[in-house]
Amino acid sequence: MHPGPRPGAHKVVVLALDGVYPFELGIPHRVLGSADGRYEVLSASADGRPVRTDSDLTVTPGHGPEVLAEADTVVIPPYAISRASAATPDPQALAALARVRPGARLVSICTGAFLLAAAGLLDGRRATTHWALTDHFRELFPRVELDAGVLFVDHGDVLTSAGAASGIDVCLHLVRRDHGSEVANQVARCCVVPPYRDGGQAQYIERPLPPTGDTGTGPTRDWALRRLELPLSLDELAAHAAMSTRTFARRFREETGLSPGRWLTQQRLRRARHLLESSDLPVERVAHEVGFATATSLRRHLAAEAGVAPSAYRRTFRAPDAPAGPAGPAASDTSDGPAAPDTSAAPAAS
Repeated sequence: MHPGPRPGAHKVVVLALDGVYPFELGIPHRVLGSADGRYEVLSASADGRPVRTDSDLTVTPGHGPEVLAEADTVVIPPYAISRASAATPDPQALAALARVRPGARLVSICTGAFLLAAAGLLDGRRATTHWALTDHFRELFPRVELDAGVLFVDHGDVLTSAGAASGIDVCLHLVRRDHGSEVANQVARCCVVPPYRDGGQAQYIERPLPPTGDTGTGPTRDWALRRLELPLSLDELAAHAAMSTRTFARRFREETGLSPGRWLTQQRLRRARHLLESSDLPVERVAHEVGFATATSLRRHLAAEAGVAPSAYRRTFRAPDAPAGPAGPAASDTSDGPAAPDTSAAPAAS
C-alpha cells in the first residue's frame, strides 16, 4: 500500500488510447505511485469512454480528456498501430493531446512516440521508439532524429522511450530528475527493478543474417562466415570471388550496403553475442573464436555496437544457473572495465 498524493503533488495523467498495451499502461502508476505521494497519477481516455486494449480486456480510465489540461506531466503509453494509423492517428487522440497546457512535460513509451511525432512535437529533436519500428518511424517522420540504440531520450519537456520495460527506465529517470537518486533508488527497490540499466536497447536488437545467395559476392560471404576466426583481408575475399579488389568492394557494398570490413565486424559481433549467451567461454576465448585479435578489441567493438561490456551482456542474456554450452569450461571475466585504445584488432578487409 502506498500513501495518497501529498498536497501539491506533481500531477501525472496517463492517456490511454484505443489498443493500449495493459502492461505499459500500468507502469507510471506502479513506478511514480511508489514515490511516497510525490506524484498524483491519473488515467484518462481521449473521449471519456472505456478503452479497448490490445489484449482481451477493456479498461475504464477514471477521467476524460479534460483532465489533461491540469497535468504537469502527460504519459502516452504504447498502443497497437498499423501503417495507416501510425501515419494518421485518431483525430480524437490528437485533439486530446492539444489540451495539454504549455509547459507540461510529455513522455512517450514505445509506439506513443508516433502520436507525438504526428503532432509535430518531435520535429528537429532526437527521439526513440521500439527498435523494431525504427524503419517505419523514419519513413513517416524524417524530421525527427531517431536514435534506435537508447532506452530513452530526455529533451527536458519531451521524453521518449523504447519498448516495454524501458517505460520503467524512463519513469525512474523522471523520479531521479525530479527528486534525486536516493528517492529513485527507493522506488526501484519497492518495484524490485534495477535503478539503472547498463547500455541501451541496441543490445536487444535482432540483426538476422540476410541470405547470401549463390551469385555476386554471396558465395564469398558464405565462405567468410565459415572462417570468421581468421584475419580475412580484402585481397583474400576478392581472390575467392575471382574479382579485382576494387570490383569486389563495389559489388559487396551494392549487395550488402556495407564495406567488407564493416560487414565482417558485424558478423564477428553477431557470433560473439551468440557465444556470450550460450557458453561459459572466457571473453579472451570468445574474441579468438570470432576473429578479434584481443579481448580488448571485442570489448571496444561490442561497446560501440551494444553499449555494454561482454560480461554485462552475458549477465543480461544468460541466466546465472544456465548450463554451460559445448564451447568450453566455465571461466570468470573480471576485466571488463573501460578498455584502452585498441591497436591490436585482427587485420580485416576494409
